[in-house]
Amino acid sequence: MPLRTHLALLTAGLAAATCLTAVGPAQAHTQHACSPAVSIDGFSDALDKTTYENTYVGNLSALAMDTDGSLAALSDRSSLFRLDARTLKPRSVIPLADEQGTALDSEGLVVARDGTYLVSSETEPSIRRYSRTGRLRDRLPVPDALRVSPAGRARPNGTFEGLTLLPGGRTLLASMEYALSGDDATTVRFQTWRRTPHGHFALAAQYAYRTDPGLGVPEVQATPDGRLLVLERGFTSGVGNTVRLYLADPRGATDTSGLDTLPARPEARLIDKTLLTDLSTCPSLGATAKQPQPNPLLDNIEAMTITSRRNNTLKVLLASDDNENETQTTRFYALRVRLTS
Repeated sequence: MPLRTHLALLTAGLAAATCLTAVGPAQAHTQHACSPAVSIDGFSDALDKTTYENTYVGNLSALAMDTDGSLAALSDRSSLFRLDARTLKPRSVIPLADEQGTALDSEGLVVARDGTYLVSSETEPSIRRYSRTGRLRDRLPVPDALRVSPAGRARPNGTFEGLTLLPGGRTLLASMEYALSGDDATTVRFQTWRRTPHGHFALAAQYAYRTDPGLGVPEVQATPDGRLLVLERGFTSGVGNTVRLYLADPRGATDTSGLDTLPARPEARLIDKTLLTDLSTCPSLGATAKQPQPNPLLDNIEAMTITSRRNNTLKVLLASDDNENETQTTRFYALRVRLTS
C-alpha cells in the first residue's frame, strides 16, 4: 500500500478509536480547535498497558514514519516497534543495544532515506545508526561540552531528546532537553551534523533555543520549509503536565558551537520561536486522566512525527511516555497544524 494511503488511514483509525464524527477539514478545525493554528482530530489509548512478544508496549519516546509505510515507535527501554499505521497494532519489535550489548536509554529516532535508523540515547549522550534488523553500524561524534557531567557539562537525563533530519536529508539535528551547566537555565543547545560523501555524519553548526521557564524540549521535527516544530514540556506535582507546541526558525540563528556559555554576546542570535498552541486548550474529546491534569487529554507527551502535509497544513502525530506507571497513559494524538508565514 502506498505511504500516502497509510497516512490517511492512520488519522482515520485514530478518529474511529475516539468515535469522532466525520466532518470536513474546515469544520473539524472549528470543532476541535486548540488554537487558530492547531486542531486535534482524535486520540487513541489502544496500546496503553499492552505487551507484544513479551515486550512492554510503552515508554514511548519517539515516532517516525518508516520507509515501508509503517509507524516506527521507539521505547526508551531500547525497543524499536513497527506499528500498523491504521490500527497502531505492533507488527514487529527489534531490541537495540550499544557496542557492549547494553540496552540504551533511547530517546530520539530518525529513519534515514536508506532505511537505516538513527537513534539517540541520553545516557552519554550518543547517536548511533542501526540497520533494519537492529545491527549497530555507526556512531556519531558528540561535542565534549554536551556530554554528561563529569565528562562534559550536561546533566543526567537532560541531553539528546529530539532528533530530526532537515529537508534534503543531509543535515541531522538533535535537541538537548535542558541547559548545560554554566548556561542560562532557559537556553538549550541544538546540535547538527552534516552527511559526508561516504554516508557518515560530521559535526556541524550548533544553535541556541530559549525555552519557557521550567520547561524542557522532549522532541523536535523539521518542517518541509526548514523550520522546526518544537515540543516544550514540564510537570508540576498535583497540577499535571504543561505541553506547548512552537514553530521555530533556526535559519537566522548564530552558530554557538564556539561559545562556552549562553546567552553570550548580544549579537548572538537565538532561534526564533512562535507559539502554535498550549495543548491544555485542546478539547478533551472525552479523554480521562489517571492523575491531576489541567486538561484530562494531557499526559507525559514526548514523541512527535509529521505524517503528511497538504499546502500549509501538516498532520502531526504525538505520543505520550507512560513510564510503565499506573497513573500515566500511553496515548496517541492526531493533530492538524497550520504553518504561519
